[in-house]
Amino acid sequence: MFIKTTKSGNHHYAQLVESYRKDGNTKHRVLLNLGRLDQIKNNASFQNLATRLAELSALKEESKNIEDISEAEILNYGYLAYRRLWEQLDLPKILAQAAGKAQFDLNKTSFLMAIGHLLDPKSKRGTHARQERYLHLTECKLHHLYRSLDILERSKEMLETKLFNLNRSLFNMKVDVVFFDVTTFHFESVRSDSLRDFGFSKNGKFNEVQVVLGMLIDQTGRPVGYELFPGHTFDGNTLEKALDHLERRLGIDRVIIVADRGINSKLNLKRIRDKGYDYIMASRLKSMPKHQLKQALDDTGFSDITDGEGNLFRYKSLAYLNRFKADRVYELPERLIITYCAKRAKKDQADRQRLISKAKLFLTNKGKIKSSAKRGGKKYVKETGNVDWTLDEEAITRDESFDGYYALQTSTENLSPREVLNIYGDLWKIEESFRVMKSTLEVRPVFHWTEPRIKGHFVLCFLAFLLERTLEFKLTEAGYDSAPEQIREALNSLNFVQVKVKKKRFLIKTKASALAHDIWRLLRLKPPKNVTPAEEMEM
Repeated sequence: MFIKTTKSGNHHYAQLVESYRKDGNTKHRVLLNLGRLDQIKNNASFQNLATRLAELSALKEESKNIEDISEAEILNYGYLAYRRLWEQLDLPKILAQAAGKAQFDLNKTSFLMAIGHLLDPKSKRGTHARQERYLHLTECKLHHLYRSLDILERSKEMLETKLFNLNRSLFNMKVDVVFFDVTTFHFESVRSDSLRDFGFSKNGKFNEVQVVLGMLIDQTGRPVGYELFPGHTFDGNTLEKALDHLERRLGIDRVIIVADRGINSKLNLKRIRDKGYDYIMASRLKSMPKHQLKQALDDTGFSDITDGEGNLFRYKSLAYLNRFKADRVYELPERLIITYCAKRAKKDQADRQRLISKAKLFLTNKGKIKSSAKRGGKKYVKETGNVDWTLDEEAITRDESFDGYYALQTSTENLSPREVLNIYGDLWKIEESFRVMKSTLEVRPVFHWTEPRIKGHFVLCFLAFLLERTLEFKLTEAGYDSAPEQIREALNSLNFVQVKVKKKRFLIKTKASALAHDIWRLLRLKPPKNVTPAEEMEM
């Protein structure tokens, strides 16, 4: 770390800079802009700062010069916001119980890895190497980080149950509606085992092994729990274990499950009802019986509303008896909520036109048709004999009749169509949760290869995600609209510059963002002084 001068226009500027390596190259990161050199020169504020440091360290008069001050070191104290939430969630006590007779502090190693994901995502080795960036954080040994994952994996159910109960009491968590969805996390590997396996990748990584994650969240977006499945698991086969999670482990006896079409199978709907739960699911409208489909697409019975952009939106509710055969014939009384959106109709039409163009392109080179999957442009191509193909006008006309339509099916009886639509409209929160885990928290790449370590890694990421969502929830309740990336940036702006004057260390507070100060006030944390002797710093 050093002072660097740069020229811009007709002036020279001073900056406090640190070096770091990226992609094998040395780069510089600006930590503090000190200002123009001509304004710094003979500036009383800068001189007073140096003098004050000298006075605090009790230097002799003849030693008060800049050579007596060491190079600066940047230390983060923004992590203390998450430590406050960590303690509120009683995690030190819970993890002490999970640790048993472990010969290291599971709470400290788990917290270090959690804030690593929250503030500075790296591998476990990288997090260990960078732990000195956090002010007064107890040093953890690398092999203790790895051993912590084994204990976390064994303690998953206990952790989820205790945290769920604490969330209900501390934050009045509402669990009358639970959103469920599935995503995948791939590995840079082609070696499969009992957990990592090839399957349908949500990220298009079909040539690499993966695991499947099914997550449950509440209406505020905070995680209720999750299940990890082998990489080849079909989305529709993940719900049963999630339902068991809700009933047996968390003791929830009344809830509405909200999910998209990937989870909607007749057997899954029966499983939900067998548990005494209700559901709101995206419906496969095109698969409906003909008589029901005719009623759904009929232009009568709709209520019309207009959104803020002037787009027409229509909806209606129809009684529906969902009949299917398994070991016997089952009947599930439901309501279909049929919607029509003019804006969606335009998009459906444009999407179909692109596929028609691709189909016509296929017909100019018919040799490629058989080798292509039955999706994309090929859905509008039909075979007319053994050697010829033509555009499927009937399929095009059939799809055109669905332009703008979307349907939900629900077992609830006491919710209005608008309430059902509003609840389903919040399903984006779980999709956004996956985005936060994959981008902000950087759950992957996963640098572990054994099943217990992989599972322990996901337990740790669950804890980090719970902390992030809890802070985000508190900010929202207080009237702040802050994205996860903004929260990370704010907490990373809370730093001290540590310098040593002779044998005494001092902490100089750097300028932080406005959001960082808001978080500090919201969590009722005491702001540090601008300049503090290191040994007097209260943590």
